[in-house]
Amino acid sequence: MGLKFPIFMDAQSTTPCDPRVVEAMLPYFTEKFGHPASRNHPFGWEAEGAVDAARAKIATLIGARDPKELVFTSGGTEAINLALKGVAEMYKEKGNHIVTTVIEQRASIDTFKRLERQGFQVTYVPVQPDGVIDVEEIRKALTDKTILISVMFANNEIGTIQDVAAIGKLAKEKGIIFHTDATQAVGKIPVDVEAMGIDLLSCTAHLIYGPKGVGALYVRRKGPRVRIAPMMDGGGHERGMRSGTLPVPLIVGFGKAAEISREVMAEEGARLAKLRDRLQDVILSSVEEAFLNGRPDRRLPQNLNISFAYVEGESVLMGLNKETALSSGSACTSSTLEPSYVIAALGASAELAHSSIRFSLHRFTTAEEVEYVGQRTIEVIKRLREMSPLYELAKEGVDIKTIKWKAD
Repeated sequence: MGLKFPIFMDAQSTTPCDPRVVEAMLPYFTEKFGHPASRNHPFGWEAEGAVDAARAKIATLIGARDPKELVFTSGGTEAINLALKGVAEMYKEKGNHIVTTVIEQRASIDTFKRLERQGFQVTYVPVQPDGVIDVEEIRKALTDKTILISVMFANNEIGTIQDVAAIGKLAKEKGIIFHTDATQAVGKIPVDVEAMGIDLLSCTAHLIYGPKGVGALYVRRKGPRVRIAPMMDGGGHERGMRSGTLPVPLIVGFGKAAEISREVMAEEGARLAKLRDRLQDVILSSVEEAFLNGRPDRRLPQNLNISFAYVEGESVLMGLNKETALSSGSACTSSTLEPSYVIAALGASAELAHSSIRFSLHRFTTAEEVEYVGQRTIEVIKRLREMSPLYELAKEGVDIKTIKWKAD
């Protein structure tokens, strides 16, 4: 089978909808069109039953004891906003301090900035050069006013997986609510809210081969019972935490995607890690001064993030974008030309932060595609460096940092 272009390797921005998910959704756009809150006729009962079944499948995927602990949202961003703002408003009489990290995705960072403008204090814990958070740094940041710890499960750029269980244990020890943005982790690696002490968890369908437009927030009901203030008022849907008519077809798709992910996770993760490692070996064995970002032994199986010295990440993307869909950062920041704040947080220079490329594989990625993208990346990097005077100076042994540039 020949290659089909462009090759999609930006699966941490979104994933293609699995055909089995589409098949499960289709009836709920047509003959099964009832409103799940219409409890006085069969159309509503059928829709409500479909929502309940999907909720149970997602709960099983994340280890929740009760499917009712899941609140459906329009996606991961809304789930994150509901968790962070909901806790801040509900517990503001108890305290006004929140602890998070410097490498959260923009949905979290921008929400924290808004909360800071409203008078909350937020501590942004730094990460180590491999992208891993030292749990003791979180402990040191806690005060008697801390009401929430929020740490992303797996990073959306470098794929680094945090020690969520240790953070959850710390939160329980201190009686503090723990939220994790697990939008990149759920369906890819094992997630267990009970075993890991997670009180709030944000996730989304479109990153696990489900439809766009639907996500969920796990809200713990016991040990402790977590309360959040709603961000939307209306008919009191979703136990009063998120009013609005539920998108039944999308929720059915989310449930089917969760079911498939749970069944194939181990096998799929091993296959993608093998392909990812092959792509990494192809590139790093042929390109000098290319640096792997993140911790090699604790990252998502589909993620590969490399910085290429002496080239701009945007130039690399332009050299490849007719054949391959890649990213120089997260989908949330692709509209800006700023260097990756995640790579910068690892201690990398601004130049290397500007030169990072994220390769992210998916369920339908083939070995043939990996080989092609690897070779084309090498060709583009070498061509760009041939045009780079800085690279020529570096090859001659000149320390670029010592050059004093002087205008005429």
